[in-house]
Amino acid sequence: MTMGGTVYLVDDDSQLRKAMRQTLELAGIAVVPYPKAEQALEALSEDFDGVVITDVRMPGMDGLQFFDRVRQIDPDLPVILITGHGDVPMAVAALHNGAYDFISKPFPAERMVESARRALEKRRLIMENRALRQAAHQAEDDLPLIGQTPAMERLRNTLRHIADTDVDVLVAGETGSGKEVVATALHKWSKRRSKGNFVALNCGALPETVIESELFGHEAGAFTGAQKKRIGRIEHSSGGTLFLDEIESMPPGVQVRMLRVLEMRQVSPVGSNEERPVDIRVVAAAKVDLGDAQQRGDFRDDLYYRLNVVTLSIPPLRERRADIPLLFSHFAKKASDRFGMPVPAITAAMSRHLNDHDWPGNVRELGHFAERVVLGLEATAQPAAPAASRDAASGTLSERLDREEASIIREALEKCDGDVAETIAALGIARKTFYDKLQRHNISRADYVQKGA
Repeated sequence: MTMGGTVYLVDDDSQLRKAMRQTLELAGIAVVPYPKAEQALEALSEDFDGVVITDVRMPGMDGLQFFDRVRQIDPDLPVILITGHGDVPMAVAALHNGAYDFISKPFPAERMVESARRALEKRRLIMENRALRQAAHQAEDDLPLIGQTPAMERLRNTLRHIADTDVDVLVAGETGSGKEVVATALHKWSKRRSKGNFVALNCGALPETVIESELFGHEAGAFTGAQKKRIGRIEHSSGGTLFLDEIESMPPGVQVRMLRVLEMRQVSPVGSNEERPVDIRVVAAAKVDLGDAQQRGDFRDDLYYRLNVVTLSIPPLRERRADIPLLFSHFAKKASDRFGMPVPAITAAMSRHLNDHDWPGNVRELGHFAERVVLGLEATAQPAAPAASRDAASGTLSERLDREEASIIREALEKCDGDVAETIAALGIARKTFYDKLQRHNISRADYVQKGA
């Protein structure tokens, strides 16, 4: 099975170069061999999706000089150094300067293959993170609706098509799927953006005694406490767009008045006999399927049919999983700007969580998850490290082994949802040893119990 990415193999010894190439290719790793560092340097760019394995002792440009030049092209490109016994101190110094790993001659074939595989996996994650950051940045600049799946492409195309038609719209979607984002996009892409306001009202968040005044406004003295005239949300949105969220929660009496507003394009404030013309476009959203009579319940049929000129459906996040990494990257960037903290890289554990979780709270849940990751409150997150310690291969052998042990324990806890007995069985260690290691590595088992539930 071929692994993604390519190894640029640099060694002036043709026999050794041939042997190393065969070893890597037999392990399913693509290899491009070079006898000179200068030749490999010409082929490298920051878009290279692979890693470099280079001998240290070479005529002309040696391996350490080559490594310095590679870092100038891309400091995140993993470089593995092949050293003789006498070059080990230099190789260790190179590790502290950002080299990924060094292999001392003579070495077993498995040692090089394993190092190359880990380096390629790291490079894959680096390139994915870069692509996601770039796509999220472009999406933020160009599109208020982020997503590259066919369903999101169709939704954006439909919104653009109807943006300037002034037709009322009904938006269907689960909680947290982005119904207000759709309504906002419709307003921003229409000519109404320069004529009036985007006004939003959650019908389910206001008691019946308040919602009528909020929508239609009132005259001074219209009821107890109405000390002065108030312009309602409908009139305030004239020329622009009125977004009514959870419209299925609108009281029956208010539904009757709303139907008249939609039909006549006039509003009468509470306590007034005056009819005021309004130029509105209504975008209504519901958590239930208003097209289903049973789910519609007390919602008036005539109001539903009046709103149901154009219906837009937002797919839940679990049905457009390919958009999840892009959305996560977007939310993580926003959280980073908000909290003044660095954006962590998407680790393998985090990538599994993003792909495997069903996201019942949809985009809203994903946004909150991204905030917790940036704040360092998620076990799947790998906190952003200072530049001097970003490379997992840096440090003493003891430090590197500790990091690897902690990673294995966290992965086992994640797979077992924090269950102690299952985790101990999976690791094959004693209970006391397990708790000693949790304390040593500052790992909290509670972080993994029913995570994401």
